[in-house]
Amino acid sequence: MIATRLLTGLALAAAALSAVSLPSAAQAATPATPAAAFAVAGDADSAAAPAVIWGPRYSPGRGAKASGSLRATGEDHADIPAAETVRISGRVQDLTRANATCGLAVFRITYRTSDGNLPFTHRTVRDCSYGTPKPFTFDHRNVYQVELKVCSEARAAQPSLNCLYSGTWKILYLSR
Repeated sequence: MIATRLLTGLALAAAALSAVSLPSAAQAATPATPAAAFAVAGDADSAAAPAVIWGPRYSPGRGAKASGSLRATGEDHADIPAAETVRISGRVQDLTRANATCGLAVFRITYRTSDGNLPFTHRTVRDCSYGTPKPFTFDHRNVYQVELKVCSEARAAQPSLNCLYSGTWKILYLSR
């Protein structure tokens, strides 16, 4: 099982680094291959790109689960490629029975500023009730990349540094 995950991770990295041609939006909507996990938005002229389904993603130890969809519209290739709007929706669920533990879905959103820089911001969705998933939906503008990490940890105002900096982020969307 570990070897399978390692090979899948290596295949994703190789596909991201050696992508010569971009998949169509219809191919990206069905994540049948590891390379299709990267969402590709439609052209700037398209009214609505198809939603890309992501998840379920589990925290280490399977204490939390998150799944949902992502829709990117209005990708602009003029200077730095960025989607005009990205809508992320889904559910996060705490899978532990402990009252002091919460499931977190942490999104790292890299966006383009008016001066061309690419800073990032975190958006956290928290569920502290066992067995009842918490739905969420939010939009962000001028998005270059969206990454996800799912954590299960003690109830706190912000995700811990261990949650943010250990392990790897799962890329949900990368503007090309």
